[in-house]
Amino acid sequence: MSISASDVIAIAPAAFGIASVITIGWVSTMWLRMRHGYPLENSWGKPMLPHGGGETIERVKLLSQESAQLRAELGSVKDRLAVLERIATDKGSRLAAEIDSLGAKSPTSIN
Repeated sequence: MSISASDVIAIAPAAFGIASVITIGWVSTMWLRMRHGYPLENSWGKPMLPHGGGETIERVKLLSQESAQLRAELGSVKDRLAVLERIATDKGSRLAAEIDSLGAKSPTSIN
């Protein structure tokens, strides 16, 4: 059973199409993995880690510190917002009474 030249010519476009689809699928999968930070694997299934060295570690530390600072700042902004909401929704007489009581407690108030 031999394959003739006409058989090869008939099968070639289909084989080229299948190979192209497989290659495009592999490239797009690798691109998506890199884009979303998943570890890449070599042909034996072992992870290929990027060799960023100490620069990557320092960058992670700086980003962690910045994240902690931003969380602390967000907490203080939430507290301020709660005070402003309370002031805006309280009745005027209650707010005036609280302000007067604060003024009466301060030792430097002028009467």
